[in-house]
Amino acid sequence: MPPLTITAALALRDGASIPQFGLGVYLAKGSACVESIHNAIAAGYRHVDTAQWYENEAEVGQAINSASIPRKDIFVTSKVWDTNHGYEPATRSIDESLRKAKLDYFDLFLLHSPNPGKEKRLEAYRALIAAKKAGKVKSIGVSNYGPHHIDELVQHYPDDLPVLNQIELSPFFQRGEIVKKCKEHNIAVESYSPLGKGQFVDLPEIRDVANKYKKSAAQVLIRWVLQMGYIVIPKSSNPARIKENADIFDFELSKEDMETLGKLETGSGITWDPTKSA
Repeated sequence: MPPLTITAALALRDGASIPQFGLGVYLAKGSACVESIHNAIAAGYRHVDTAQWYENEAEVGQAINSASIPRKDIFVTSKVWDTNHGYEPATRSIDESLRKAKLDYFDLFLLHSPNPGKEKRLEAYRALIAAKKAGKVKSIGVSNYGPHHIDELVQHYPDDLPVLNQIELSPFFQRGEIVKKCKEHNIAVESYSPLGKGQFVDLPEIRDVANKYKKSAAQVLIRWVLQMGYIVIPKSSNPARIKENADIFDFELSKEDMETLGKLETGSGITWDPTKSA
């Protein structure tokens, strides 16, 4: 594996590529959101993840459009929220996201979850396919999809499979069955909530590994996700934390330390889990 850098990109199944490390902006609002993205770009980030549900697409667009680097150098993801499932609602919502963000296109658009049910999510996915063909989005994918949801797309849209599945994933919740299904179909895996529960950072196993590399627990956990070959989007609005999360490219976890962290599986997550929905 080539050395990881902050701008290292993974090739996606549709020929596009995505920076493996990015910034999540859930809960970031107003000028603080714009500022956090500018701070992230200054720290070397080239990937920002938003969503209709976050209600900050306008701020994300403002930050991108006023950034110190060209639009083409920043990868921007958004997501269709559950209440916008169905072909027409999803289509309208994508247009609205572009209007709010004042962007000509999104690099990636996902379905935020499979929750509203099979018929509506399949129609919403069809809207994603149409948006890609129209040039509104460069790539399409899903979030919080379980193995059976991916099988459903393989059955209905075999020529337009998602490029990635964004799921809660950390050493504490490794999502083996979902990862296996994604690999089967060359679907990239993207991790949100890579730090798990806050109290996990005090586990002696994590503390020992962090001390060995003179890094924080958070840095070690994010690095583990990257070395597993996944995309990761830790969220923060704190300038110091944004820099700290990015300061993970000057060391490499040993095979033994990767295995140590890999033994911390708990089998449960910290947030909603639509991957099991019907």
